[in-house]
Amino acid sequence: MTPATTAARPSWPIRRLFPILATVGLVAAGMVGTIWGPRYYGKTAWALPDDLWGTMIAAQRLVHLNLAGLYTAPTQLVSLPGAAVILVPAVALIDAAGIALRDPGAHGPYPAAWLIAGPYQIVISAVALFAADALAERLGARRLKRFVLAAASATALWSVTARWGHPEDAVATGLLLYAIVALAGAKPGRAGWLAGAAVAVQPLVLLALPVLLVAIAPRRWPGFLTRAAVPSMVLLAAAAAANWTATISAVTSQPNSPAIDHPTPWIYLAPHLGHGQVAAGPFRIVAIVVACGCALIAARRWRAYPPAAPWRAEMLQELLWWTAVALSLRSVFEPVMVAYYLWPPLAVALIAAARSWSRLLPAGIAATVLTFFSQIQWRNPWAWWLPMITLLGLVLFFAWDSRAVSGPVTPAQVLPEPGEQFVADGAP
Repeated sequence: MTPATTAARPSWPIRRLFPILATVGLVAAGMVGTIWGPRYYGKTAWALPDDLWGTMIAAQRLVHLNLAGLYTAPTQLVSLPGAAVILVPAVALIDAAGIALRDPGAHGPYPAAWLIAGPYQIVISAVALFAADALAERLGARRLKRFVLAAASATALWSVTARWGHPEDAVATGLLLYAIVALAGAKPGRAGWLAGAAVAVQPLVLLALPVLLVAIAPRRWPGFLTRAAVPSMVLLAAAAAANWTATISAVTSQPNSPAIDHPTPWIYLAPHLGHGQVAAGPFRIVAIVVACGCALIAARRWRAYPPAAPWRAEMLQELLWWTAVALSLRSVFEPVMVAYYLWPPLAVALIAAARSWSRLLPAGIAATVLTFFSQIQWRNPWAWWLPMITLLGLVLFFAWDSRAVSGPVTPAQVLPEPGEQFVADGAP
């Protein structure tokens, strides 16, 4: 990199100013909303995301090297072990401070652990905001569009973090987005490891892997898929070796409760387990099969683009949109849903819309409406699911660029990353 290029390139905090501000704002809003927000409703207890506590107990067992207890009560863990691994630093700090971490149903009205766990889980979830900004930069989005993208993305992320306490969804999606950044920069090896880390944290990103394969030369598929499988296999093997029955039961059946969460029309076909729960696993297999069909369509469109390395902006936008479609299939086919299930496709679709105000503004408004509207407590299988899927479809519709292939193909405007050599067009 030449001295002139180095001088012209802004520092990292300047380049990522908007996700930094969005993270700070989300931490502040999340903590104020959970601690002081309930007072406006006449309540004194903090409004905490109950789902987080079970995963934190699983992380505490990892800290104490109790792998056999990873999938036993009261952890309620049904994801891969990476969901607990990402919380280990926070739990280690909680333990070092001598703060008790109790059963999720008995953590008390003012648990001191939340003062550490709350900001931590929001900060690690913000990896999705930074990845979104990096992709928007590669798409050539101007700074004002990136500001709006960061604001809309942080608003939608509130549902995942402060409201429901599932940072694993955000971390996995953020790692997946960075895998796309690596693919756009012709680094499939790095992309494979990032995708593998994403799957190990939350396997919902498996839906997007067939779409990512579209952008990889077939001869590189074995290496990419091997890297994408290794982290999950290692973590799952360790947990299964310590407690085979509990691990396999939790990971394969994927139990969910229609009495607590939102049943969808698929509830009538879902296998019923004991204690009023249903198995979500079989329908997630259906979603993966449909995602493979989406990848086939995306592959046909991908062949219309002229070869380019690094990718042109239109190529990146196309892949992002199909990734959002693939991630949305979880919500389409899930027998029992929670509001935060809608977030991953929203996060990716907003990036795909970032190149144009005519797409970004309506997509951002629709995503914001969906984020808050989805928090309502309707239990009818059709009354909640159908409006949510309709709004999700609207976000995808607004994010779609019908000119992606047929219109002019322009290179993405992005400053070189550290270590990349900058050369002018036509230079050797």
